[in-house]
Amino acid sequence: MTRLGSLLRGLAASATALLAVAATAPAAHSSTEPQAPQEFVALRTVAPTIIQEMRYITPHDFMGEPVDGYQQPLCIVTRPTALALARAQRTLLREGYSLKVYDCYRPQRAVDHFVRWAKDLQDEKMKAEFYPRVDKSQLFADGYIAEKSGHSRGSTLDLTIVKLPALPTAPYRPGQKLVPCYGPKDERFPDNSVDMGTGFDCFDTLAHTDDPRIQGVQRENRQFLKKTMADVGFTNLPEEWWHFTYSPETFPDTYFDFPIAWRSVAGH
Repeated sequence: MTRLGSLLRGLAASATALLAVAATAPAAHSSTEPQAPQEFVALRTVAPTIIQEMRYITPHDFMGEPVDGYQQPLCIVTRPTALALARAQRTLLREGYSLKVYDCYRPQRAVDHFVRWAKDLQDEKMKAEFYPRVDKSQLFADGYIAEKSGHSRGSTLDLTIVKLPALPTAPYRPGQKLVPCYGPKDERFPDNSVDMGTGFDCFDTLAHTDDPRIQGVQRENRQFLKKTMADVGFTNLPEEWWHFTYSPETFPDTYFDFPIAWRSVAGH
């Protein structure tokens, strides 16, 4: 068996395990919940080898709690976006890497949750990791939080690159000591991705893709990700090295609010 074949078999096995977890995860829901349009798919059904580490269903995010609307650890995107991601993944696998997604489609109720949290200036329990140098009162003015997000349109996602074979990411334990997201890789929260100079969702100018302070291997890794995604039709948000939007967007002007759950895309 070729090395690529072994990598694919390993990733497929991991995907099967993640599907089993997602399928059995409890999720309270209403029968009146909106469904995703037919143009949306679960990424797993199109590109099963892409690693999924969906952060917002866990307490390891800048709020320190699971986000509204994330009912299962699932990446949902529009079908053209998923197909483009699959093309990027094939390229990376040949070079011994894999994509890893942190967040994909994001319901409007999740964005509303972010906004409520940002307005509560007393809640800073995750500040030491995610925004140690930013005053919380400035999150709107500095563009870190907004009342609308391109994620809600289905063609935007947050992702990184992992060197294969992928090592497991250590679980976050609520209450553990927090380390600045821009610290050295061996000091900040452990992540099995290549070193991008900051962690995901780092509210700091060091997260700007082309920040001149990011040099060496970290800069090379950012440019590697940016080029890989650009080659299949994605545009990077300059303020966030992890943030990409596929063009043309299937829904350029529509912000959806269906929950992130398998039933939302059932039968697609």
